Amino acid sequence: MAYLLRGLLLLMVAGIVLTTALALQWLTLPQSHIQTAIPSFIFLIFIQAFVMFYFIGVARLVENVWNVLHSENSLHELFDTPPADLEPYKKRVARFVHESSLSKRQTIPWTMMMLVLGSIGFLLGGAHDTGMVVKTVHSGVIYGFIVAMGIGFFRQWIYLGKSHILLRELKGLFGMSSDSM
Repeated sequence: MAYLLRGLLLLMVAGIVLTTALALQWLTLPQSHIQTAIPSFIFLIFIQAFVMFYFIGVARLVENVWNVLHSENSLHELFDTPPADLEPYKKRVARFVHESSLSKRQTIPWTMMMLVLGSIGFLLGGAHDTGMVVKTVHSGVIYGFIVAMGIGFFRQWIYLGKSHILLRELKGLFGMSSDSM
């Protein structure tokens, strides 16, 4: 799943770069930058939602394992025969909880920043086309969006990789099916 999300993130960046290149007239195509901005922004909304829910889902799965280990009520969900000493498992899962929480904290604010600045820039672009806003206002917000997208993209890229490894370790530790999450 992380690899799919990384590929979709690359497509998102390509769409925004194409839209920007058309707007700055670095590239000439039969479509205007407005015609590419609409599908690019819609794609951005969907991919950012997928990425955000991926990190939320990973953190939730790890927290559920943490809760099962500490409540010791449903250990049969993790083990065929629960071991007598759960401390080694608790230590590893505590690290997983920290890493998944860190991934969420490092990516979701940038996801929200991309969505907010992208939405405002998109709306200001429409306002500019109708003559209600000067070009510099629209451009300024879009440049801020591009910076936020650049930072967010790299953070998401890094933490998607880390979360993928974390999930593999968690599934390996408890013998979970590779189909789960």
